[in-house]
Amino acid sequence: MSGVHGDRILVTGALGQIGTDLVQALRREHGIDSVIASDIRESDGHSSIEEGPYVPLDVMDTDAISAICKREGIGTVYHLAALLSATGERNPDKCRRINVGGTISVLEAARECFLRVYAPSSIAVFGPDAPKNPPQDAPLNPTTVYGETKVSGEALAREYRRSHGVDTRGIRYPGLISYNAPAGGGTTDYAVEIFHAALDSGHYECFVRADTRLPMLYMDDAIEATLTLMDAEDDLLGDSRAGYNIPCLSFSAEELANAISDRVEGFTCDFVPDVRQEYADSWPDSIDGTVAEREWGWSPRFDLESMVDEMLRGISGS
Repeated sequence: MSGVHGDRILVTGALGQIGTDLVQALRREHGIDSVIASDIRESDGHSSIEEGPYVPLDVMDTDAISAICKREGIGTVYHLAALLSATGERNPDKCRRINVGGTISVLEAARECFLRVYAPSSIAVFGPDAPKNPPQDAPLNPTTVYGETKVSGEALAREYRRSHGVDTRGIRYPGLISYNAPAGGGTTDYAVEIFHAALDSGHYECFVRADTRLPMLYMDDAIEATLTLMDAEDDLLGDSRAGYNIPCLSFSAEELANAISDRVEGFTCDFVPDVRQEYADSWPDSIDGTVAEREWGWSPRFDLESMVDEMLRGISGS
């Protein structure tokens, strides 16, 4: 791709769970004024976002994205705006419009404005036919609309790189655990909600079975993985660049509850599965991230015990 990149960064979906942490990390690395946060709604006094530039932005509006990128000298877009799994299954048409349509809009703006694009994927790309520890090249046959949109996103990223030379990169995020922003409507939200319930009321009713085991990652590790991938030299990255499996944690809902009860006296947890159990059952137990580890040298720092300690400390402010 020819043309001149700007040196500023645009983050879509900046008010979401990932965006809140990623904007802060990018501003620490590049400077507050170099990172423009955006979301479809007003920032509503979100202090960590409002400390730097913020613009309301609809990711379905390609012209608006291009205009902002040209006006502000944007060179890289972190495209986080999306409907997550549980929310997306309740409104599949809207999920497709935002997740696929928004990605097309960003990629079209990237083609026009010579941008680099980070567009995350998800473990939801895997379906029931995938191994319980799927390798990078496992089949992608999701049974959820959300998963289908992420498969489409990876295909679009590959197409725009092949046909237009757009530098596209992505990670298949597992469940992400953070205390800086509320969970955003995903199937793995129990792994965030449970901490708040433990400290607020001492009890949590979990919407998946006790033995439900899913890939998870503490948000600090997810942000570090994202930045590491975007900093990697282009010639180090292979065919998986549109959606890398990454090394991550794997624990059951009961193991998480037990780790919290070891630290929060009197905490109890009941397991009352709802429709989200079906989505969880279609996903793998863990992820084989050896390709990412080999190509761009990343592995997580937090295990279950250290992650639980950090979450409780962060929520309680101690």
